[in-house]
Amino acid sequence: MEALLVSLVTVAVAEMGDRTQLLSLVLAARYRQPWPILAGILFATLANHAAAGVLGVWFGKFLSPALLDGIVGAGMLAMALWTLKPDRLDEDAPLGRRGAFLATLVAFFVAEIGDKTQIATVALAAGYESLAAVVAGTTAGMLLANAPVVFLGKAFAERLPMALIHRAAAALFAVLGLVFLFRAAAS
Repeated sequence: MEALLVSLVTVAVAEMGDRTQLLSLVLAARYRQPWPILAGILFATLANHAAAGVLGVWFGKFLSPALLDGIVGAGMLAMALWTLKPDRLDEDAPLGRRGAFLATLVAFFVAEIGDKTQIATVALAAGYESLAAVVAGTTAGMLLANAPVVFLGKAFAERLPMALIHRAAAALFAVLGLVFLFRAAAS
């Protein structure tokens, strides 16, 4: 249960102002079909985060628990710093003439490659026993962060205190990083 909740909260907060959330806004404005867009986000995130989670579990098998906790902790501290740098979306990126679902599926999957939420998924899967709980939590976190943007669009996004949200996400990553580092030191 801890893995699910930590994964959900970490990704939901980290996703605020992220480029994939900005992509959700662009897709919502272009297609005005929230349900196919959310379905595309769901399936793209499941595929992307499942692959990231498998990679995290694989790396985790080669490391001692103390070393793994140290690496995950250091990675989370790096994520804290990365979160303080707001993402931007290249508005010239072509979305194609596909339907809302397929356009979202492809664009969201590609945009999530190398994104901080994908890297967080690798780290969380390496640090927790349950791959399913981590992937379910990170996917739910993505949907939790993106659904309001898809449904309420630009008016909602413009009213959020993004600088404060980025600092809160960075603080969350820093706290998680310190927890893992203390676990590593205690081992």
